[in-house]
Amino acid sequence: MNPSTNDQLKGGLHEAKGKVKETVGRVVNNPDLQAEGKAENLAGKIQKKAGQIEKVFEK
Repeated sequence: MNPSTNDQLKGGLHEAKGKVKETVGRVVNNPDLQAEGKAENLAGKIQKKAGQIEKVFEK
């Protein structure tokens, strides 16, 4: 698997995990967990986008 695809997959996983943490934090009224989820979601989006950009330059 090439690095760009790997980044896209890992980014998607972090994004999903962040959404789950954010939702759970909201449901159980835990602002720290909610903030952690938002941060992980954002980090996942950035990693996914970086993988997409890398893929463009691989060609």
